[in-house]
Amino acid sequence: MDSCSFRQGTHLGSSHYMDLQASFVGILSQTASENPDFYNWNRVKILYCDGASFSGDTEIQPKSGRKLFFRGQRIWEVIMGELLAEGLGKAKQAFLTGCSAGGLATFIHCDSFRALMPKEADVKCLADGGFFLDEKDVSGKRTMQSFYNDVVRLQNVGKNLPTDCTKRMDPSHCFFPRELIKSIKTPLFVLNTAYDFWQLENVLAPEESDPQGHWLKCKKRIQDCDPNQIEVLQGFRTSLLDAVSEFQHKKDAGMFVNSCHVHCQSMTGITWHSPTSPRINNKTVSEAVGDWYFGRREVKEVDCPYPCNPTCSGMDFS
Repeated sequence: MDSCSFRQGTHLGSSHYMDLQASFVGILSQTASENPDFYNWNRVKILYCDGASFSGDTEIQPKSGRKLFFRGQRIWEVIMGELLAEGLGKAKQAFLTGCSAGGLATFIHCDSFRALMPKEADVKCLADGGFFLDEKDVSGKRTMQSFYNDVVRLQNVGKNLPTDCTKRMDPSHCFFPRELIKSIKTPLFVLNTAYDFWQLENVLAPEESDPQGHWLKCKKRIQDCDPNQIEVLQGFRTSLLDAVSEFQHKKDAGMFVNSCHVHCQSMTGITWHSPTSPRINNKTVSEAVGDWYFGRREVKEVDCPYPCNPTCSGMDFS
């Protein structure tokens, strides 16, 4: 609750504090050399401020401070209504994409986005850096599960999650992409790294799980991980591959899971499509996504374990 009250006064909690302009790079770039397949599309960037990937709908009065409004689901519906009226409803092709929390929003809203579009339109989705895992942290606690449970209950998210999942298990489990992808019918591309920077920081080794700071250097720069830490990271990679194993066999599924230490690869030029971009089988993320969307080939790329891919060099957050 306290973190929500704090975010209320930032760009992560209110449009009052957002920048008036946003950069369009990566998959949103209008430069053909940087974004060869989608540079000439109409592009809309929806800024995020609800804290639950456009899925919450409630209001709460804390004991002290201003009332908190969680209206992500309503924001999503109103924005979609406006875009449909502006011409999206006549589109022949549409692509819902998002990274990080936006990637999770893509998992949540992929099918509802498809339902808004003309039946004859070619509609697909790309979730980038949003495949958050329900894994134990280095202290043995399920920090991410606890966090998701708080978010789902606080924002009344359960009613906007797939009912075939919420009938089987607690709604907080249905907020994880591993469960969400089981019910998605729209063609979906999962873009993720096996050693996601944000997840190593917040899921695997959050600060409270490592009071002595043994993981501090490793989290910031994977080259500084010791052999035991690398073994833990390889286990984290295995968990991700296990979570997408069933999805991988779907005919219309697309995947690009590389071994870089980065977070979000579609929203920056250097990771999306550039001479120094990460590659699998000599294909950039942009080329792989474009090949999949336009049906040029099947794309289910899974990289070898760290440190085998030299194109990942240079990803340093220290």
